[in-house]
Amino acid sequence: MNTQRPNILVVGSTNTDMVVQTEHLPRPGETVLGGTFLMNPGGKGANQAVAAARLGGEVVFVCKTGQDLFGQNTRQILKKENMDTTCVLLDDEQPSGVALITVDEKGENCISVASGANAHLLPEDLMTIHEVIEKADIVLMQLEIPLETVEYVADEANRMGKMVVLNPAPARELPESLLSNLSMITPNETEASLLSGVEVTDEASAVEAARALTKMGVKRVVITLGSKGALSFVNGKSELIRALKVKAVDTTAAGDVFNGALVVALAEGQNLSEAIRFANKASAISVTRAGAQASIPNREELD
Repeated sequence: MNTQRPNILVVGSTNTDMVVQTEHLPRPGETVLGGTFLMNPGGKGANQAVAAARLGGEVVFVCKTGQDLFGQNTRQILKKENMDTTCVLLDDEQPSGVALITVDEKGENCISVASGANAHLLPEDLMTIHEVIEKADIVLMQLEIPLETVEYVADEANRMGKMVVLNPAPARELPESLLSNLSMITPNETEASLLSGVEVTDEASAVEAARALTKMGVKRVVITLGSKGALSFVNGKSELIRALKVKAVDTTAAGDVFNGALVVALAEGQNLSEAIRFANKASAISVTRAGAQASIPNREELD
Protein backbone atom coordinates (compact mmCIF):
# COMPACT_ATOMS: atom_id res chain seq x y z
CA MET A 1 0.00 0.00 0.00
CA ASN A 2 1.15 3.53 -0.76
CA THR A 3 2.84 5.00 2.34
CA GLN A 4 2.66 8.61 1.11
CA ARG A 5 -0.41 10.72 1.73
CA PRO A 6 -2.49 10.53 -1.47
CA ASN A 7 -3.27 13.70 -3.41
CA ILE A 8 -7.03 14.30 -3.52
CA LEU A 9 -8.64 17.08 -5.54
CA VAL A 10 -12.17 17.97 -4.41
CA VAL A 11 -14.21 20.36 -6.54
CA GLY A 12 -17.53 21.35 -5.02
CA SER A 13 -19.67 23.37 -2.67
CA THR A 14 -19.22 24.93 0.71
CA ASN A 15 -22.12 26.07 2.92
CA THR A 16 -22.84 27.21 6.43
CA ASP A 17 -25.30 24.75 7.96
CA MET A 18 -27.98 26.13 10.29
CA VAL A 19 -29.32 23.10 12.13
CA VAL A 20 -32.41 22.74 14.32
CA GLN A 21 -32.76 19.49 16.28
CA THR A 22 -36.42 18.65 16.96
CA GLU A 23 -38.53 15.77 18.24
CA HIS A 24 -39.91 15.18 14.74
CA LEU A 25 -39.63 16.73 11.29
CA PRO A 26 -42.37 19.36 10.77
CA ARG A 27 -45.19 18.53 8.41
CA PRO A 28 -46.32 21.18 5.87
CA GLY A 29 -47.69 24.16 7.78
CA GLU A 30 -46.55 22.81 11.16
CA THR A 31 -44.36 24.64 13.67
CA VAL A 32 -42.31 22.42 16.01
CA LEU A 33 -41.17 24.14 19.21
CA GLY A 34 -38.46 23.17 21.66
CA GLY A 35 -35.62 22.62 19.22
CA THR A 36 -31.89 23.11 19.72
CA PHE A 37 -30.01 25.36 17.28
CA LEU A 38 -26.50 24.73 15.97
CA MET A 39 -24.50 26.50 13.25
CA ASN A 40 -21.80 24.43 11.56
CA PRO A 41 -19.63 24.50 8.44
CA GLY A 42 -21.01 22.23 5.72
CA GLY A 43 -21.68 21.80 2.01
CA LYS A 44 -21.10 18.49 0.26
CA GLY A 45 -17.83 19.56 -1.31
CA ALA A 46 -16.39 20.94 1.91
CA ASN A 47 -17.62 17.97 3.95
CA GLN A 48 -15.96 15.51 1.58
CA ALA A 49 -12.76 17.57 1.44
CA VAL A 50 -12.56 17.73 5.25
CA ALA A 51 -13.25 14.00 5.52
CA ALA A 52 -10.49 13.20 3.03
CA ALA A 53 -8.05 15.52 4.85
CA ARG A 54 -8.78 14.12 8.32
CA LEU A 55 -8.55 10.54 7.07
CA GLY A 56 -5.14 10.82 5.47
CA GLY A 57 -5.32 12.73 2.18
CA GLU A 58 -3.36 15.73 0.93
CA VAL A 59 -6.39 17.72 -0.19
CA VAL A 60 -6.77 20.60 -2.62
CA PHE A 61 -10.27 22.05 -2.41
CA VAL A 62 -11.75 24.12 -5.24
CA CYS A 63 -14.87 26.11 -4.31
CA LYS A 64 -16.33 29.62 -4.33
CA THR A 65 -17.57 31.70 -1.39
CA GLY A 66 -18.95 35.20 -0.94
CA GLN A 67 -17.08 38.08 0.67
CA ASP A 68 -19.43 37.94 3.69
CA LEU A 69 -18.79 36.72 7.24
CA PHE A 70 -19.87 33.20 6.35
CA GLY A 71 -17.27 33.10 3.59
CA GLN A 72 -14.53 34.48 5.82
CA ASN A 73 -15.32 31.92 8.48
CA THR A 74 -15.34 29.10 5.91
CA ARG A 75 -11.87 30.01 4.64
CA GLN A 76 -10.47 30.07 8.17
CA ILE A 77 -11.97 26.66 8.96
CA LEU A 78 -10.61 25.07 5.77
CA LYS A 79 -7.11 26.33 6.53
CA LYS A 80 -7.30 24.79 10.01
CA GLU A 81 -8.01 21.43 8.37
CA ASN A 82 -4.54 21.60 6.77
CA MET A 83 -5.80 21.51 3.21
CA ASP A 84 -4.62 23.59 0.26
CA THR A 85 -7.02 26.55 -0.03
CA THR A 86 -5.26 28.43 -2.84
CA CYS A 87 -8.16 27.44 -5.13
CA VAL A 88 -10.87 28.80 -2.82
CA LEU A 89 -12.33 31.55 -5.00
CA LEU A 90 -14.15 34.72 -3.92
CA ASP A 91 -17.32 36.17 -5.46
CA ASP A 92 -17.78 39.93 -5.07
CA GLU A 93 -21.51 39.83 -5.87
CA GLN A 94 -22.98 36.58 -4.53
CA PRO A 95 -23.43 35.58 -0.87
CA SER A 96 -21.89 32.42 0.53
CA GLY A 97 -24.02 29.28 0.42
CA VAL A 98 -26.22 28.34 3.39
CA ALA A 99 -28.24 25.23 4.26
CA LEU A 100 -31.23 25.06 6.61
CA ILE A 101 -31.36 21.60 8.23
CA THR A 102 -33.92 20.02 10.54
CA VAL A 103 -32.92 16.81 12.33
CA ASP A 104 -35.37 14.64 14.29
CA GLU A 105 -34.72 12.45 17.35
CA LYS A 106 -34.09 9.40 15.12
CA GLY A 107 -31.32 11.21 13.24
CA GLU A 108 -33.32 11.69 10.02
CA ASN A 109 -33.10 15.10 8.37
CA CYS A 110 -34.54 17.42 5.74
CA ILE A 111 -32.42 20.11 4.09
CA SER A 112 -33.04 23.31 2.11
CA VAL A 113 -30.06 24.96 0.41
CA ALA A 114 -29.49 28.52 -0.84
CA SER A 115 -26.52 27.96 -3.16
CA GLY A 116 -25.24 31.54 -3.42
CA ALA A 117 -21.65 31.63 -4.74
CA ASN A 118 -21.64 27.86 -5.24
CA ALA A 119 -23.93 28.30 -8.24
CA HIS A 120 -21.38 30.67 -9.81
CA LEU A 121 -18.36 28.35 -9.75
CA LEU A 122 -18.03 28.18 -13.54
CA PRO A 123 -15.58 26.57 -15.99
CA GLU A 124 -14.01 29.93 -16.78
CA ASP A 125 -12.98 30.14 -13.10
CA LEU A 126 -11.01 26.91 -13.44
CA MET A 127 -8.81 27.54 -16.46
CA THR A 128 -5.72 27.63 -14.24
CA ILE A 129 -6.27 24.37 -12.31
CA HIS A 130 -4.79 22.02 -14.92
CA GLU A 131 -1.60 21.72 -12.86
CA VAL A 132 -3.70 20.86 -9.79
CA ILE A 133 -5.51 18.13 -11.71
CA GLU A 134 -2.18 16.81 -13.00
CA LYS A 135 -0.88 16.34 -9.45
CA ALA A 136 -4.05 14.62 -8.17
CA ASP A 137 -4.36 10.89 -7.65
CA ILE A 138 -8.16 11.12 -7.57
CA VAL A 139 -10.68 13.87 -8.41
CA LEU A 140 -13.90 13.91 -6.36
CA MET A 141 -16.99 15.98 -7.19
CA GLN A 142 -20.68 16.36 -6.32
CA LEU A 143 -23.68 18.22 -7.82
CA GLU A 144 -24.07 21.32 -5.63
CA ILE A 145 -22.14 23.32 -8.23
CA PRO A 146 -23.12 23.94 -11.89
CA LEU A 147 -23.26 20.79 -14.01
CA GLU A 148 -21.20 22.46 -16.73
CA THR A 149 -18.36 22.82 -14.21
CA VAL A 150 -18.57 19.16 -13.21
CA GLU A 151 -18.51 18.18 -16.88
CA TYR A 152 -15.51 20.43 -17.59
CA VAL A 153 -13.43 19.04 -14.71
CA ALA A 154 -14.41 15.42 -15.46
CA ASP A 155 -13.44 15.84 -19.11
CA GLU A 156 -10.09 17.43 -18.27
CA ALA A 157 -9.25 14.89 -15.56
CA ASN A 158 -10.27 11.92 -17.70
CA ARG A 159 -8.15 13.25 -20.57
CA MET A 160 -5.17 13.30 -18.17
CA GLY A 161 -5.87 9.71 -17.14
CA LYS A 162 -6.98 10.59 -13.61
CA MET A 163 -9.52 8.64 -11.58
CA VAL A 164 -12.73 10.68 -11.46
CA VAL A 165 -15.34 9.93 -8.77
CA LEU A 166 -18.75 11.61 -8.78
CA ASN A 167 -21.14 11.58 -5.86
CA PRO A 168 -24.33 12.50 -7.80
CA ALA A 169 -26.00 14.45 -5.01
CA PRO A 170 -28.41 16.13 -4.95
CA ALA A 171 -30.20 13.79 -7.38
CA ARG A 172 -30.61 14.90 -10.99
CA GLU A 173 -30.42 13.40 -14.45
CA LEU A 174 -26.94 13.35 -16.01
CA PRO A 175 -25.82 13.26 -19.65
CA GLU A 176 -24.07 10.12 -20.86
CA SER A 177 -21.18 12.32 -22.04
CA LEU A 178 -20.44 13.00 -18.35
CA LEU A 179 -21.06 9.43 -17.21
CA SER A 180 -18.57 8.11 -19.76
CA ASN A 181 -15.86 10.34 -18.24
CA LEU A 182 -16.35 8.87 -14.75
CA SER A 183 -14.20 6.17 -13.21
CA MET A 184 -16.78 5.67 -10.47
CA ILE A 185 -20.18 6.97 -9.41
CA THR A 186 -21.46 6.74 -5.83
CA PRO A 187 -25.23 7.36 -5.70
CA ASN A 188 -27.54 6.55 -2.81
CA GLU A 189 -30.79 4.65 -3.42
CA THR A 190 -32.75 7.73 -4.53
CA GLU A 191 -30.01 8.97 -6.85
CA ALA A 192 -29.43 5.52 -8.34
CA SER A 193 -33.14 5.16 -9.04
CA LEU A 194 -33.31 8.50 -10.85
CA LEU A 195 -30.17 7.95 -12.90
CA SER A 196 -30.84 4.35 -13.91
CA GLY A 197 -34.63 4.28 -14.23
CA VAL A 198 -34.66 1.26 -11.87
CA GLU A 199 -36.36 1.81 -8.51
CA VAL A 200 -33.91 0.69 -5.85
CA THR A 201 -35.70 -1.03 -2.97
CA ASP A 202 -33.37 -3.94 -2.12
CA GLU A 203 -30.10 -5.59 -3.06
CA ALA A 204 -31.44 -7.16 -6.27
CA SER A 205 -32.84 -3.87 -7.61
CA ALA A 206 -29.60 -2.09 -6.62
CA VAL A 207 -27.68 -4.57 -8.78
CA GLU A 208 -29.97 -3.88 -11.73
CA ALA A 209 -29.61 -0.12 -11.26
CA ALA A 210 -25.83 -0.46 -11.12
CA ARG A 211 -25.84 -2.62 -14.24
CA ALA A 212 -27.85 0.04 -16.06
CA LEU A 213 -25.37 2.74 -15.02
CA THR A 214 -22.40 0.77 -16.33
CA LYS A 215 -24.20 0.41 -19.66
CA MET A 216 -24.30 4.22 -19.77
CA GLY A 217 -20.51 4.34 -19.61
CA VAL A 218 -19.56 4.45 -15.90
CA LYS A 219 -16.75 2.01 -15.17
CA ARG A 220 -17.52 1.25 -11.51
CA VAL A 221 -20.64 1.82 -9.40
CA VAL A 222 -20.99 2.00 -5.61
CA ILE A 223 -24.56 2.43 -4.35
CA THR A 224 -24.88 3.42 -0.70
CA LEU A 225 -27.84 1.75 0.98
CA GLY A 226 -27.98 3.52 4.34
CA SER A 227 -28.00 1.17 7.31
CA LYS A 228 -27.75 -1.84 4.97
CA GLY A 229 -24.28 -0.85 3.76
CA ALA A 230 -22.97 -0.30 0.23
CA LEU A 231 -23.14 -2.33 -2.98
CA SER A 232 -20.31 -2.33 -5.51
CA PHE A 233 -20.69 -3.35 -9.15
CA VAL A 234 -17.64 -3.86 -11.35
CA ASN A 235 -17.30 -5.89 -14.55
CA GLY A 236 -20.72 -7.46 -14.09
CA LYS A 237 -20.02 -8.61 -10.52
CA SER A 238 -21.69 -7.19 -7.41
CA GLU A 239 -20.80 -7.27 -3.72
CA LEU A 240 -22.85 -6.02 -0.78
CA ILE A 241 -20.67 -4.86 2.09
CA ARG A 242 -22.69 -4.50 5.27
CA ALA A 243 -22.69 -1.34 7.37
CA LEU A 244 -21.64 -1.36 10.99
CA LYS A 245 -24.55 -1.24 13.44
CA VAL A 246 -24.58 1.95 15.52
CA LYS A 247 -27.17 4.21 17.17
CA ALA A 248 -27.61 7.14 14.77
CA VAL A 249 -27.81 10.64 16.21
CA ASP A 250 -27.49 12.70 13.00
CA THR A 251 -27.10 11.32 9.46
CA THR A 252 -26.52 14.74 7.85
CA ALA A 253 -22.99 14.15 6.49
CA ALA A 254 -22.85 10.35 6.42
CA GLY A 255 -22.71 10.14 2.63
CA ASP A 256 -20.07 12.85 2.43
CA VAL A 257 -17.88 11.10 4.99
CA PHE A 258 -18.29 7.84 3.06
CA ASN A 259 -17.11 9.48 -0.16
CA GLY A 260 -14.17 11.30 1.39
CA ALA A 261 -13.02 8.10 3.08
CA LEU A 262 -13.55 6.02 -0.05
CA VAL A 263 -11.27 8.10 -2.27
CA VAL A 264 -8.52 8.20 0.36
CA ALA A 265 -8.55 4.41 0.68
CA LEU A 266 -8.58 3.92 -3.10
CA ALA A 267 -5.73 6.40 -3.60
CA GLU A 268 -3.72 4.54 -0.95
CA GLY A 269 -4.00 1.39 -3.04
CA GLN A 270 -6.75 -0.47 -1.20
CA ASN A 271 -9.02 -2.54 -3.43
CA LEU A 272 -12.65 -1.51 -3.78
CA SER A 273 -13.98 -3.92 -1.13
CA GLU A 274 -11.38 -2.76 1.39
CA ALA A 275 -12.05 0.87 0.55
CA ILE A 276 -15.80 0.44 1.08
CA ARG A 277 -15.20 -1.19 4.46
CA PHE A 278 -12.97 1.73 5.41
CA ALA A 279 -15.65 4.19 4.25
CA ASN A 280 -18.41 2.28 6.07
CA LYS A 281 -16.43 2.53 9.28
CA ALA A 282 -15.89 6.29 8.87
CA SER A 283 -19.55 6.99 8.10
CA ALA A 284 -20.70 4.78 11.01
CA ILE A 285 -18.67 6.90 13.42
CA SER A 286 -20.00 10.12 11.91
CA VAL A 287 -23.70 9.32 12.40
CA THR A 288 -23.15 8.88 16.15
CA ARG A 289 -22.35 12.60 16.40
CA ALA A 290 -24.26 15.80 15.66
CA GLY A 291 -23.30 18.17 12.87
CA ALA A 292 -21.71 17.82 9.45
CA GLN A 293 -17.97 18.51 9.64
CA ALA A 294 -18.11 18.30 13.43
CA SER A 295 -19.02 14.62 13.10
CA ILE A 296 -16.17 13.61 10.79
CA PRO A 297 -13.64 11.25 12.44
CA ASN A 298 -9.86 11.40 12.05
CA ARG A 299 -7.61 8.58 10.88
CA GLU A 300 -6.55 7.53 14.36
CA GLU A 301 -10.17 6.73 15.27
CA LEU A 302 -10.49 4.37 12.31
CA ASP A 303 -7.11 2.73 12.73
